[in-house]
Amino acid sequence: MRKRPLLLRAAAATLSLVSAATTAASERHVPGRILVQFREDAPAEQVRTLVYRAGARFGGEVGATRIHLLRVPVGRERAAAAAFARRAEVVFAETDAILAPQDVVPNDPWYVNEWHLKKIGCPTAWSTTKGSTGVVIAILDSGVDASHPDLADKIVAGWNAYNGNTDTRDVTGHGTAVAGTAAAATNNSAGVAAVAWNCKIMPVRVTDSTGYGSFAAIASGLTWAADHGARVANISFTASHSLSVQSAAQYFQSKGGVVVISAGNTGTVDNYADNPYALTVSATDPSDVLYSWSTRGPHVDISAPGAAYTTVRGGGYTTYSGTSISAPVVAGVAALVKSFNGALTGAQIQDILKRSARDLGAAGWDENYGWGRVDAAAALALAGGSAADTASPTVYIDSPAAGATVSGIITVQAAAVDNVGVSSVALYVDGTWKAADTSAPYSFPLDTTALSNASHTIKVVAKDAAGNAGSAQVSVTVSNGVADTLAPTIVITSPLPGAKVNGNVTVTVDARDNVGVARVELYVDGVLTGTAYGSPFSIAWSAKSASRGPHVLVCKAYDAAGNVGVSPSVSVTR
Repeated sequence: MRKRPLLLRAAAATLSLVSAATTAASERHVPGRILVQFREDAPAEQVRTLVYRAGARFGGEVGATRIHLLRVPVGRERAAAAAFARRAEVVFAETDAILAPQDVVPNDPWYVNEWHLKKIGCPTAWSTTKGSTGVVIAILDSGVDASHPDLADKIVAGWNAYNGNTDTRDVTGHGTAVAGTAAAATNNSAGVAAVAWNCKIMPVRVTDSTGYGSFAAIASGLTWAADHGARVANISFTASHSLSVQSAAQYFQSKGGVVVISAGNTGTVDNYADNPYALTVSATDPSDVLYSWSTRGPHVDISAPGAAYTTVRGGGYTTYSGTSISAPVVAGVAALVKSFNGALTGAQIQDILKRSARDLGAAGWDENYGWGRVDAAAALALAGGSAADTASPTVYIDSPAAGATVSGIITVQAAAVDNVGVSSVALYVDGTWKAADTSAPYSFPLDTTALSNASHTIKVVAKDAAGNAGSAQVSVTVSNGVADTLAPTIVITSPLPGAKVNGNVTVTVDARDNVGVARVELYVDGVLTGTAYGSPFSIAWSAKSASRGPHVLVCKAYDAAGNVGVSPSVSVTR
């Protein structure tokens, strides 16, 4: 299905909206550790009991995201993540993948002209804004060389999310190249130009000393950056499919920020689901053709030039290529838009970049270019429009389907799209307000047992910041069975009261129920002696093994609802 800007579809309702672990089976992961986000309403004691009964142990929490690092037996990471994902108390669980840095391959000869800046319309955009020193771009990477002459005056305090300290020195050079692409010092008669001239750089190291990062470090780095003033974040790793990173990106967006992630350099189609809280970027060449090495797939939102002349650790410059470069190009444009119109939310900036992109490939969205190649000049033109917003959001109800027959607790799933952005979505049943949500995915549980067995109208209303409202509705039929509370009736028809018995005796009963009798049990002197499951109900009793004298027979009848009927007792003599 083709994606739409700001069209945020809820995931299929499985396991009470619990998302299964998504880490690909081929990915390496941190031994003995998984990432689990528990539901906000899950009781703390219940969560603790679940964790310890599973043989896991708490190992820390990722910022304010409710994502927990759980220690599990080495070698059991995927099985443990899958088991936790099936629990109703869990939003998602995944292994903590070890992420290789996206390769940045130096090309020879060096580019003497930075073609990518002209390609995306920077010269025109710079006549509107060159970026603001108040807009900070977090570079979640291998660190940044803060002594580089084109970066030294651009750096603000950062964080080492991998080691939990303030050491943000670049360990591989990858982060320095990424930072220079987005926001190196420009118009200073030295080095290179960058997309966002005046914006600041926040180095957030998310890798070990060899340049390998993890979902946990990226999620932690995102939340730290959001809490310390960054409003654009660049992640030049293939991490958009991580639910932990997605949750942290949602948090970053809630702070008014935009998250940009590399699609990858595999040259293949990766069937990762879209991350609605981030822009995932593929890479194009000078002719606006997708580079052969660029990853493509359902997760791609936008494309950008994938080669740039940029900064090198140690003070030099060279040409790099990869989606590690195309991502900071987009991050730089996002920073320009935020600089020009600081009132825009992160979701609105995402939407602006998609809608202003130059459409390439198939019309509309496609898995190669997303919504098209980023266009800085067009994005600023769209961001600066002063005309009143009179367009209403468009709403889709994905589930339940119109005319469906429903019962029990169902999930109402909706999607909404708006020219600027959706502010809130509300659920109504027969005109009565039931629930509201302000962030996608829009998903509401509805207990139909509280409704009559009849036709009902489910309506979803979406509003934007200007107060424009759009809606969609479906009619469904509620059909919940009436609870069975009537117990069966049962009498013993043979033997008769006072009968003398010996040998093998067949005890027969007359058992009846408004729905049906599931089974009959025979008790002799209070001891269960036999069970019958089919009508006519009869049970064999070996009276010859009983002591001589009187005995009391009682039968019980059970229905499927668990109701029990007890027969009058019958006394016999052996």
